[in-house]
Amino acid sequence: MTAPQIRWPAKSDPARAPIHVRNELAMPASPAVVWDILIKAGDWPAFYGNARDVVVADGGQKLTAGARFVWTTFGVRLQTVVEEFVPFERIAWTARAFGVLAYHAWLIAPTEQGCLVITEETQYGVLARASRALFPTRMEHWHQLWLEGLRDRAAQAHVDPATTASTASP
Repeated sequence: MTAPQIRWPAKSDPARAPIHVRNELAMPASPAVVWDILIKAGDWPAFYGNARDVVVADGGQKLTAGARFVWTTFGVRLQTVVEEFVPFERIAWTARAFGVLAYHAWLIAPTEQGCLVITEETQYGVLARASRALFPTRMEHWHQLWLEGLRDRAAQAHVDPATTASTASP
């Protein structure tokens, strides 16, 4: 099952990809608060233990449309480009390394209690397939931890007026 709002490039369509994972989690914070945390890629290592050495090409911390960044996850150094950027709603990127081509999409949908965040990823490549064969649920596990870290950080920001002043809804 995939979220219909994701605009998959033909090559990354889950129906064709050998690897597809999906995770979701309700968050007690507004889409604006969650978005602001999610696009601060330089901060990911503080709440997602599988992200290291995140460097956005322009030297900033935040992702933007077309932004390029490198980072290490699952022990692989990835060259990454933001392909879709719809503030407070969707962000997606392609990531490449030897033996891996991934497309990772995020959706943020408002709910009465805050929002629902869905993350889906497809992967191709020899390294991706080998990793999946050796560790069949590792990506789902780590993506769930990423969502939980995002939720915890968003809940904290949502109740801290000093933090939410810069993340007010548009």
